[in-house]
Amino acid sequence: MSFRAIPWLLAALLLALPARAAPDCDVPADYLSVPRPFFATARALQSGALRILVLGSGSVTGVGASTAEAAWPIRLQLLLAARYPQRDIEVTVRGGRGINVNDHLALLRSEPPGAAPALVLWQAGTVEAVRGMDPDEMTDAMMAGLERIRLWGADTVIIDPQFSRFLRTNTNIEPYREKLRLIAASAGAPVLRRYDLMQYWIDSGALDIERTPRREIPAAMDRLNDCLARALASLIVQGVTEAR
Repeated sequence: MSFRAIPWLLAALLLALPARAAPDCDVPADYLSVPRPFFATARALQSGALRILVLGSGSVTGVGASTAEAAWPIRLQLLLAARYPQRDIEVTVRGGRGINVNDHLALLRSEPPGAAPALVLWQAGTVEAVRGMDPDEMTDAMMAGLERIRLWGADTVIIDPQFSRFLRTNTNIEPYREKLRLIAASAGAPVLRRYDLMQYWIDSGALDIERTPRREIPAAMDRLNDCLARALASLIVQGVTEAR
């Protein structure tokens, strides 16, 4: 699934909508750390066109949100289009409900020649934990995928599992989070600490999906997607800035 960037003026107008303009989900500065500049992303922007590949499970397609257009990859595209006007921003999503890292690896291997992205956002850990995948199996698949991404010359961001009380109670999530930290460190890639961010927003009273009334959940999911997109946009802008 691909989303071509809309004109920058329309993106700016969409970003100005009151429902999404001030989500009140700040991100602590120490949650956004880029160990290596995003050279490939910066070069792509300088050339006028940036392609981003998103790998993930259900949340990358907007599951639970009011519409598919509320998914965080689309929100991220709008944010980047507004931040880098007159650039062609394209976000391609590969994934869906129940998709795991072995599926992601197959998707990476099936990417058409000549269409390599400059930036890959790889969301992992939730499906693997829920299904009880061996953390070492997750590591092997991701290391193989990261090697392919390295050969493309692309930048990478690892996105760790979502936080929920149910997930924390019913799965042993920490081994997967630790593996993702080690995987990212070996690749020199930043980790968007989605788990910590979501817990931080709960603790700060900004956003708590699990305690939201059922009829309000789609709107709350929209807000969560917007918050995550804003955090990712900040991380990407930081990586691009450090590359200049």
